[in-house]
Amino acid sequence: MNQPNLRHAFPKTLFLVVMTALIALMSLPAGPAGAQQSADNGPAQQSQTEQSSDAAVENTERDNETGLPAQLLDPTIAESEFELRLIPLTRSELEALAAIWLDVVRQKSEQVIVQQIAVARADGSRENDARADLASLVEERRSLFDKYSMVISAWDKKGGDPALIAEYQAYRSSVIVEETRTSDYQTLYAEAWRWLVDRDGGVQLALNLAIVLGALIGLLIVARIIRRFARRWIGHVPNLSKLLQAFLVTLVYWLVLTFGLMVVLSALGIDITPVFALIGGASFIMAFAFQDTLGNLASGLMIMINRPFDEGDYVDVGGVAGTVKSVSIVATTVVTPDNQIIVIPNKNVWGNVITNVTASKTRRVDLVFGISYEDSIAAALRVMEETTQAHPLVLKEPEPVIKVHELADSSVNFVCRPWTRTSDYWTVYWDLTQQIKENFDAAGISIPYPQQDVHVKADHAPQLLPAMTEK
Repeated sequence: MNQPNLRHAFPKTLFLVVMTALIALMSLPAGPAGAQQSADNGPAQQSQTEQSSDAAVENTERDNETGLPAQLLDPTIAESEFELRLIPLTRSELEALAAIWLDVVRQKSEQVIVQQIAVARADGSRENDARADLASLVEERRSLFDKYSMVISAWDKKGGDPALIAEYQAYRSSVIVEETRTSDYQTLYAEAWRWLVDRDGGVQLALNLAIVLGALIGLLIVARIIRRFARRWIGHVPNLSKLLQAFLVTLVYWLVLTFGLMVVLSALGIDITPVFALIGGASFIMAFAFQDTLGNLASGLMIMINRPFDEGDYVDVGGVAGTVKSVSIVATTVVTPDNQIIVIPNKNVWGNVITNVTASKTRRVDLVFGISYEDSIAAALRVMEETTQAHPLVLKEPEPVIKVHELADSSVNFVCRPWTRTSDYWTVYWDLTQQIKENFDAAGISIPYPQQDVHVKADHAPQLLPAMTEK
């Protein structure tokens, strides 16, 4: 137990010793050469210190009028830095910042509209130049709208007024829609092409799609590897049916894919929070639309947990008999002896009486034989006992039961009930049926046909004899 701890602690200890030695060397007083170098580098070091101080002041600088960080009011700030600086702001600060950025995007939108008018009035080479200027303004405005949306999103997450937030969001949508509607196809084509070749536009989208596709392929490979290990591990868990094992392995596979894809999307900066809200709303609606499917789902889970049967068992469910081929989350597939494939909804399976024919290792074979009333009962019992005991597939324990069972209309009926392994049931059934009949014939014991004895009273005999003679 101590060896792993020492092994893990040794690299950390070595790292601390090395860092301590380096710090000690750096703190030693410099010699003449070092002093000269320090003197030479004095102004540079002082300049770096002043720059660091200026940077520190810049990081904490706030606008005098609004009290907000000055960097958040700079339209040229990088989006990554802008997003990080939004995190500490309160709800009221975000509301004030949203109003400021609304004015910023409004002014830029006015410039875009003015330029659109200029494009409509220009002709020739001036039109091409004006259209290029318009594309540049639209690109600048797009960047401003992205930062504007970041402010609105941060404000919404911190509990902003929903009605006011919806109004801010509607402004961007309406501006873009109206500009697109009033633009000519050349302007739209130029803007689309500019976005397509822009590093932050189409190129970034293509890169993100490539990353998602590559991640999905990698996740499929990883999920299959994990599924293989999960199947091997779950197979060693006792008292788990094959059906439940298959369900758990499939569940692990899809969970790995789902969570892996969510991690990839989050790493790309895609907000997946609305996806959970969408799933929650859709689940409520689907619960009503798919009531029967959900019933099958619940029944499938009950079958897997309670294990009334397993794959390969011969069952009789609601009048359908066959070998269980598979059980999915919604249906059970059964193969009949004549090779018909029947799919039964799990709700019908769990709601009916389930007879599992092959659940036990042994089964009793029930046979009925009849002999004539004129034959010897003792001889018939001896023939059936000898034939049954001579069969190699009949079990010694429990002992076969051979008894007189019924005095029927035409015969004396016996029951012959030997025990055998479940897999040998039909072999024993068919063999004993043939062998006992043959041994009855060899012993002179007859199996009578159904017959009736008709007794005619003497008073009616003269009238009946002519009719019987004619027949």
